Amino acid sequence: MSAEPVTLMVARRVASGRYHDLLAWLHEGERLATDFPGYLGSGVLAPPPGDDEFQIIFRFTDADTMAAWEHSASRSAWLERGSGLFAQPHEHRAVGLDAWFGAAHRQPPRWKQSVAIWLAFFPVSLAFNLLFGGWLNDLPLVVRVLLSTLALTPLMTYLFIPLSTRLLAPWLLASRQTTVRSRPALHKG
Repeated sequence: MSAEPVTLMVARRVASGRYHDLLAWLHEGERLATDFPGYLGSGVLAPPPGDDEFQIIFRFTDADTMAAWEHSASRSAWLERGSGLFAQPHEHRAVGLDAWFGAAHRQPPRWKQSVAIWLAFFPVSLAFNLLFGGWLNDLPLVVRVLLSTLALTPLMTYLFIPLSTRLLAPWLLASRQTTVRSRPALHKG
């Protein structure tokens, strides 16, 4: 099993007329996960306008702790209570950067991953420093960095880096598709 944090991304399409019921059920699942050892965090992403697919992200310290949660009686009961609220469930597990950029065989080059992360991090870090920098200036450097990383890491992990990678997906995947198409030519002759 993996010693790295593991992320489970679950997509659920809303059953007709059950939008608010599904949203409440997803938040119940988040609250349920907080009671399990190894839980690092979770989040529910509502669908954009014109779409009906919610995404919920669960993160645990490692694969063993996630497996304990996944096979728990309380999670099974929660899933049972959710029957009829959604259609077409889809689950994906990711370790490390896979959580943002997909499986290794589909990942964009590392330099593009770095650009996507930087484009998310720079404006958020700048805004944080503009808003709170004056209050933090009198604190020792270690305390300032500690407070800023405690505040920004969850925001970056669950909101801004996924948003950046979603917005940049055509660019991130463009070179990957070109590389995949050109591979057969490399193996010929």
